[in-house]
Amino acid sequence: MNDTAKKKKSRIGRYNFWGYIFLIPFFLVFVIFQLIPIFNTIYNSFFENYMSGLAHIGPNFVGLKNYIELFRQGDLPKYFANTMIMWIIGFIPQMVLALLLAAWFTNPALHLKGTRFFKTVIYLPNLIMAAAFSMLFFALFSRTGPINNMLMQIGLLKKPFPFFQTVWGTRGLIAFMNFLMWFGNTTILLMAGMLGIPADLFEVAEVDGATHSQVFFKITLPLLRPIVVYVLITSLIGGLQMFDVPQILTNGNGNPVRSSMTLIMFLNKHLFSKNYGMAGALSVILLIITGVLSLIVFKVMRFGEDIK
Repeated sequence: MNDTAKKKKSRIGRYNFWGYIFLIPFFLVFVIFQLIPIFNTIYNSFFENYMSGLAHIGPNFVGLKNYIELFRQGDLPKYFANTMIMWIIGFIPQMVLALLLAAWFTNPALHLKGTRFFKTVIYLPNLIMAAAFSMLFFALFSRTGPINNMLMQIGLLKKPFPFFQTVWGTRGLIAFMNFLMWFGNTTILLMAGMLGIPADLFEVAEVDGATHSQVFFKITLPLLRPIVVYVLITSLIGGLQMFDVPQILTNGNGNPVRSSMTLIMFLNKHLFSKNYGMAGALSVILLIITGVLSLIVFKVMRFGEDIK
């Protein structure tokens, strides 16, 4: 090996060394605050560990008893269905509107003015704390709130509508709030993906006489697939972790008839009652559900690409 090759190898080795040094803080934070808590949660899920009055029971090893008890109670499938329903009815309009806005903002042929202002405005709800947003909606949609007053004044209602006493009224408000808080963030991500598509593809399509809808569905959407997969999976994970909005709007009870109780609210109840064994088992089940659904979404969204 000549001197030039040795110097080059030595320089690459130094670069790699400093790269590993800068990665150490990330791995330390990941191991301490994520990996160790995950294994600790899995370990605790096999133990009976709770408060009974003033007495502390456990920790006693019970194997899979906590998992069996969760499925035996029958609440887990119901709360999972609640979570997915509220996520779906919020995510679908969020994705449709975000795609539409991203296409508008990135289309140079429209010559839109003030796009920076509108981008800022649609992102602002994402910066508002969910607790403040929830309290605002609670005041707006209460029986004596301005929404009911306005609907009665224009003749659409004869008496106040009990939004928080109806199943779909409560679910709809929770989904609507999540839609408002996150569609701006989704729009920004999709815009970044659209701006990364080479402009000559659109020019060639225009020369060939392709319509705007054909360009969008045949060029833009297929090339946006990686961004769409990312948005879908991260939104799904966020949906499964839905907590603060329904917790505040329903005072932690998930009413009416627990139709808005989510998996994380169910987990919070176990933690609040200091039933750490059941909470650990539920956390592990939630981790498995999240992993399986994310894998399914990834495989489904990649299916057409693999065929090609």
